[in-house]
Amino acid sequence: MVSSCAKTDETDTTISYLRVTNASPTLATYNVYLNGSTINSVALPFAGSLAYTSRTAGTYSLKFTTGSNVENLLTKDVVLNQNTSYSFYLVNKPGQLDGLLIGDDLSIASTDKAYIRFINLSPDAPALDLAKTSATTSYVTSKAFKTASGFVAIDAGTYSLDAKDTSTGLVKTTKTDAVFAAGYHYDVICGGLVTPANDTERPISLQVLTIK
Repeated sequence: MVSSCAKTDETDTTISYLRVTNASPTLATYNVYLNGSTINSVALPFAGSLAYTSRTAGTYSLKFTTGSNVENLLTKDVVLNQNTSYSFYLVNKPGQLDGLLIGDDLSIASTDKAYIRFINLSPDAPALDLAKTSATTSYVTSKAFKTASGFVAIDAGTYSLDAKDTSTGLVKTTKTDAVFAAGYHYDVICGGLVTPANDTERPISLQVLTIK
């Protein structure tokens, strides 16, 4: 997994920031182009994430190709407002590729807490809750495919987390070694497929990505 790094220069308020994550649930790797120029040095695997790139605010074209072919598989225009950070997620299977752009509020209310955001990026999953394993309450509830929560403050530490079917409460997948440090922001992504068609498609799983 390629973790993203926090941006380091926030003094110029005309600049926007964009990071890109591959959540397409297959073995394919992807190259990323912003206005025609590649912004990755290594093709992104599943759950691979690029560090923030800074650009003057405006409208940009994002293009994706596989790591082994220059054929354009998806192009999306993204509007980046000044002094704002964004995350773009490549989602769904080849032939159905799509994207999700989310604004990132990385303000920290307390350096004693870690901050997690839950995103359902599993194309065939039901609406999902995110909960600590065996807990009776959830951190986040009822997130359908391509929807994200806001950031939730939790105590720093190592957690076992469950993604649960909102309707039935059944656990769809568990991550037992999720480590969260105080003062940092994280994506907790539910990706992969509940029912993979073959072994080139990835089964449902929880991935933790550091975004600050």
